[in-house]
Amino acid sequence: MSEISNPTSRTRVVREPHRGVYDRAEAYRILDQGFICHVGFVAQGQPYVIPTGYGRDGDNLYIHGSAASRMLRNLDQGIPACVTVTLLDGLVLARSIFNHSMNYRSVVILGTAHAVTDQEEKLKALQILSDHIIPGRWTDSRQPNEKELKATLALKLPIEEFSAKVRQGPPLDDEEDLSFQTWAGVIPLQMVASEPIDDPTLQGEIKIPEYARNYVRKH
Repeated sequence: MSEISNPTSRTRVVREPHRGVYDRAEAYRILDQGFICHVGFVAQGQPYVIPTGYGRDGDNLYIHGSAASRMLRNLDQGIPACVTVTLLDGLVLARSIFNHSMNYRSVVILGTAHAVTDQEEKLKALQILSDHIIPGRWTDSRQPNEKELKATLALKLPIEEFSAKVRQGPPLDDEEDLSFQTWAGVIPLQMVASEPIDDPTLQGEIKIPEYARNYVRKH
């Protein structure tokens, strides 16, 4: 069931406010279709924005990386973070250069993250991250050993303060430009998987699994 979140002064969409979406279910659909988030934070007065993979479990977002990661170590100290995910759906060509645009869906999450220290939850978080990218691969792969787990840091960010922004549809030209003789419309864009390529070091007759051969984002 959809849940409408009341935007805060920090998450309310100001520019093109009619494109603001505060429905949690819609925000989650965007998060579940994306692959990469960008994590913004400030450390010692220097702003950073780092791209990384992620996964969602209910109202929590998980990110992970090396235990030596500057980003993860700083975030675990309670530094405020801004996490964004954007999906590009099309290029919008108007008659006027000024009115060219893009169709997109985006989510912004503000909050603080903390390290997952419980071993069982940590494994669960890593599986969530794996299944977010390619469902089924976790159980088909060698599980992380103790050394690998120790070298990996997983962070959990509660999805509490957030907003989404969506632009869809045709170009919005000014009335006086509608008679200008040039093509206008939308070039749809989508991510499509190509045929999987075998690792040249594969040993024996190993078939490409179904989840790889027919990979598609189902959201």
